[in-house]
Amino acid sequence: MSESRTLSAETVDEDQAAPPGPATPAPPERAAAPTPTWWVWLAAWPVTAVFVLSNAATPLYVLWQRDIGFSKGTLTVVFAFYIVGLLGSLLVSGFVSDRLGRKPVLLPALALALAACAIFATATTVTALLAARLFTGIAVGAVVSAGMAAVTDVAGPERKRLAALLASCAMVFGAGLGPLLAGLLSETFPAPTVTVFVVEAVLLLTAVLAVLRMPVRRPAARGKGAWVRVPGVPHGNGIHLTLGIAVFAPGITTTSFVLSLGPTLLTDLLGTTSRIVAGAMAFAMFLAATGVQFAVQKLARRTILTAGAISTSLSMAALIAAVHASSVALLVASALLAGAGQGMGQLGGLSLLNSTVPPQRLAEANAALNVGGYVPAGLLPVSTGYLMDAAGLPAGATLFGTVLMGLAVVGGLVVLSGHRRVSEPV
Repeated sequence: MSESRTLSAETVDEDQAAPPGPATPAPPERAAAPTPTWWVWLAAWPVTAVFVLSNAATPLYVLWQRDIGFSKGTLTVVFAFYIVGLLGSLLVSGFVSDRLGRKPVLLPALALALAACAIFATATTVTALLAARLFTGIAVGAVVSAGMAAVTDVAGPERKRLAALLASCAMVFGAGLGPLLAGLLSETFPAPTVTVFVVEAVLLLTAVLAVLRMPVRRPAARGKGAWVRVPGVPHGNGIHLTLGIAVFAPGITTTSFVLSLGPTLLTDLLGTTSRIVAGAMAFAMFLAATGVQFAVQKLARRTILTAGAISTSLSMAALIAAVHASSVALLVASALLAGAGQGMGQLGGLSLLNSTVPPQRLAEANAALNVGGYVPAGLLPVSTGYLMDAAGLPAGATLFGTVLMGLAVVGGLVVLSGHRRVSEPV
């Protein structure tokens, strides 16, 4: 389908120009044909491809630790550099996307993701890992703002709930597929830290093709203000953003902990360094995050968010019990509940924003939601990693689980208290 048929009411084709010569009567206007649903699904593919990269390194850290040599604390710093890049990207990408369009943000982000693949594949120092994670974070920051907004643009106003569902599921499915794919490839093919990123580079190239053909246009209404700023939402949408962050932040912090220190916990509990096992646990966690979103998509947003807070709380209770009982079953249960908690918090938050924020501010609003989620997701696992080095794994995991359980409970109470102050959007 040509892009001209997908021009929405909020956008203009900047290549159009008035024809020379005398004016002629304009033909009767026809409503633009809706974009086929398959394009809505395909528009989510770049989000999935970049999120595959975001966690592809997870099962490989044990190899780099063995070859390069670094502690649990350093490992969480490597993970946190991803958060640094992501947060820095979110300060820019959302507003730039709303001002210039989705493609001018997504294409450079995919180029950085490809550069990260090359660095990961050749990394022999901690510095190289830090650089690759930084580039990955920048790319992820762009796709969670511009990429998710692009899915909504392609879907159109009549399919906002589908857009929120597909954008959110694309993120968590990619995040889970990355470690599973890396675990399988690294255990079955030679040059484990190379093969994984060659395959990922191919996936990213297909995402580049999807973005180039994506039926979205540059916005007609340009935003005003600084190019670099803390992302926010329009007046009146603060309550929607707050409700989303209240549940999404504890949920994604929990899954970040499992990603960064889950392989270490498995090694201590199982005595195995199998990359397939570590990757499979991460995949199962995000598969739960994907599946639960399809299961609850028709429920009220407040119900989804409340269930997300409960799931995250139960996840942390299971984590504490798993460490003290040396139970792999409880650790897996904790990971599954963590995935469900993040999935519901993310879906509920994105749905509230998609349904209430105007298109010309949507990418910035998505960025604001992710800033609120990723700040604790970067700080708390890093602190826990160093605490584990100093005080031992049980003490660190117990403190982390207790703090996150408290935050999840507070998040649930925020949602319940906001029940009467905000109406359920369409």
